[in-house]
Amino acid sequence: MQTMQMIGAALFGLALLHTFAAKSFDVLAHRHPRHAGLFHLLGEVEVVFGFWAFVLVVTMALLQGGHAAIEYAETRQYTEPLFVFVVMVVAASRPVLDIVQRTLRLLARLLPLRAELALVWLGLALVPLMGSLITEPAAMTLAALMLAPQVFRQGMPEWLKYGALGVLFVNVSIGGTLTAYAAPPVLMVATTWQWDSAYMASHFGWKAAMAVLCNATVITFLLRSHVRAAAAQTNEAAGPPVPLAVAAVHLAILAAVVVLGHHPVLFLGIFLLFLGFTQAYERYQQPLIIKEGLLVGFFLAGLVVLGGMQQWWLQPIVSGLPPVALFFSALGLTAITDNAALTYLGSLIEGISAQSQYMLVAGAVAGGGLTVIANAPNPAGVSLLRRGFQDESIGAVGLLLGALAPTTMAALAFLI
Repeated sequence: MQTMQMIGAALFGLALLHTFAAKSFDVLAHRHPRHAGLFHLLGEVEVVFGFWAFVLVVTMALLQGGHAAIEYAETRQYTEPLFVFVVMVVAASRPVLDIVQRTLRLLARLLPLRAELALVWLGLALVPLMGSLITEPAAMTLAALMLAPQVFRQGMPEWLKYGALGVLFVNVSIGGTLTAYAAPPVLMVATTWQWDSAYMASHFGWKAAMAVLCNATVITFLLRSHVRAAAAQTNEAAGPPVPLAVAAVHLAILAAVVVLGHHPVLFLGIFLLFLGFTQAYERYQQPLIIKEGLLVGFFLAGLVVLGGMQQWWLQPIVSGLPPVALFFSALGLTAITDNAALTYLGSLIEGISAQSQYMLVAGAVAGGGLTVIANAPNPAGVSLLRRGFQDESIGAVGLLLGALAPTTMAALAFLI
């Protein structure tokens, strides 16, 4: 098993390098049109971890036999990838978007800002905080679709787009910490450490809210001269007005999926009913983001398969550090491994102090915007927003630089 663990770590490292080099494959596709299809495939960030997970399973089959490879793949926990896929598709449906946009436009009128600028601020501040109620993947989906025509579009300076993307990813990562069920890294420890929503709100939530509001305000100020009223598109042009009853059904389905997020058989059944309902009332719908959701689910499933081989070197690091060092280590390690996997490893440590528990989760959520793989909703944001960037691709270095300032703000807030 030691040999397989080493191979798993090596393939995980190659997947990380591939993630950072994904934008380069898109450049190669333009230079070598004969093989453009292959290079475009390898340049899809959502494909990276699924591809290397496939390599891992094939390698395991060659070295240990097909039975061992199948057993390993089937014993992984795929609830999170399935949930993110379902919640993405439901949250991005036209009736849900329509009612959220209407609500935010009403709130925008109350702010002392131009309406289009107020909507940007709300998309970067209020919607990520809503993730504590509707889960982080749903918040990411709604925020990305709302902000895309205003911020993540052609004509916006590239550095500002990366700055806004960094703020969005960080704010979604920390914005789900007001409750005990919405953020994947919190879910991994809440039951084991007996953290309820009251504990989360009093220890994490108010600090996260401060950082979210500050990050959103700073980037909105920088965007003020580039956000135009003409860019503030609505969802109404997509078809006839959505009846209140149809919108209510969609919101009820979204709520049911969130409540049953730990039970894939049930929320997948509800999702099938949702697909039938959208077909029955097709005139009030727009095309569902099935492809984008499947790609994100594939990415996260690949991360689950590859991440399952990393416990042997991650857990000693997590278990052997004092609280403050654990905070900064978790913040850094989150950039190269999913923060939910990191906190899960922490939950396995017996006798971990309350201060170390706090520092581990705080560091994990604070670093959740640094890379695509740092937080489960990030691939959803990349999938929905990449067309607004140069070469229709989001560079890993650009995201890292854009997330540094909001990450620092989040870290300072949690260290109060």
